[in-house]
Amino acid sequence: MVNGRAMAEQTLAQVDSEIAALIHAEEQRQHVKVRLIPSENYASRGVLEASGSVLSNKYSEGYAGKRYYEGQQIIDAVENLAVDRIKALFGVEHANVQPYSGSPANLAVYFAFCKPGDTIMGLGLPAGGHLTHGWNVSITGAYFKSVPYGVKKEDERIDMDEVARLAREHKPKLLWCGTTAYSRTLDYDTFAQIAREVGAVLVADIAHISGLIAGGAHPSPVGKAEVITSTTHKTLRGPRGGMVMCDAKHAKAIDRAVFPGLQGGPHNSTTAGIAVAAKEASSDAFKKYAHDVVSNAKHMAEQLVSRGIRLTTGGTDNHLLLCDLTPKGVPGKIAAQALDRAGIVCNYNSIPFDPRKPFDPSGIRLGTPAITSRGMGAPEMKRIADWIADVVENVGDEAKLTSIAGAVQEMCDHFPAPGLPQG
Repeated sequence: MVNGRAMAEQTLAQVDSEIAALIHAEEQRQHVKVRLIPSENYASRGVLEASGSVLSNKYSEGYAGKRYYEGQQIIDAVENLAVDRIKALFGVEHANVQPYSGSPANLAVYFAFCKPGDTIMGLGLPAGGHLTHGWNVSITGAYFKSVPYGVKKEDERIDMDEVARLAREHKPKLLWCGTTAYSRTLDYDTFAQIAREVGAVLVADIAHISGLIAGGAHPSPVGKAEVITSTTHKTLRGPRGGMVMCDAKHAKAIDRAVFPGLQGGPHNSTTAGIAVAAKEASSDAFKKYAHDVVSNAKHMAEQLVSRGIRLTTGGTDNHLLLCDLTPKGVPGKIAAQALDRAGIVCNYNSIPFDPRKPFDPSGIRLGTPAITSRGMGAPEMKRIADWIADVVENVGDEAKLTSIAGAVQEMCDHFPAPGLPQG
């Protein structure tokens, strides 16, 4: 019989062979398939090591130098490193790296500035916004008066005239500018002008594009938005976490909202992973990566359009493409499932003014962060786009899908993924 101490020294495979086998299977899946979900990426080995470290053993309610438990000498140093690196990377006055993910980071902003029933504005979910920007199925839509703005029918771009009109009419406490399925850059200058006019706090949610901003491949909201929220994974290639950055005048309100307002002890191993990711993102190699993500998205978009795949807004300025499959006569969900069988992983997604239901929408959402992390470039973007078009045109041909899956795996074998065991 194994005693408690002996069990604690066993490897994962020894103590739980089922979970070990599932993790190995996931490693294989992430290697052999082309991962095009825009919110996914490959964290580096360094980020993964920090995220799975003994720092998970420590409880650390409070902030550096102001903890409620003793034994924080190392943890304080870790959190200070993460905060300082994020501040330097984005050029912000204050950063809080304790939120458990992007949605809790956004909720902290509400708690810092709003009371239940206050008016807020954000891009509507069907137009490419995020649930936490006030959509009705989210707590943010249930607890606050949400006034969504949308995109123009003619070009599917954010209607800044509508944003200004609604803001003047409703005088929101918070004005969100951020997206989850929108392929163009955001007009932070105009958003800031509108927010100032109506007395709103402008909040930029950069969860999807934080890595592009850090790498100089996308305009930054710093100096325009008083508060900025983000996840720490996605294009930033860190661990699964969140952060809030803000002007110094809002630092106390944000920190109080995160702790003790919404959560207890931070996940210290995640904080270490954020510190590592921020250090990596300050490198010249990461800057090249960020620009390559955008370049790859443009190459893929060009080839998809040449194959008759319609893209909302007509193309992309960032890492993301939203495909409208209506002209092909194939629902997004059917296409996404067929693509997965062909070794190409994306998600089905609503398009602006979608006549279909959210669980059976007209589109699919693609992104280039993960495949760019593998070192793929323009030639691979063309091949992947052609495979996507082939699958959409042959969703019921299982032999064709299997053949494509084999070709995908062969290509992936030439591009080892960061953080995965090699060989």
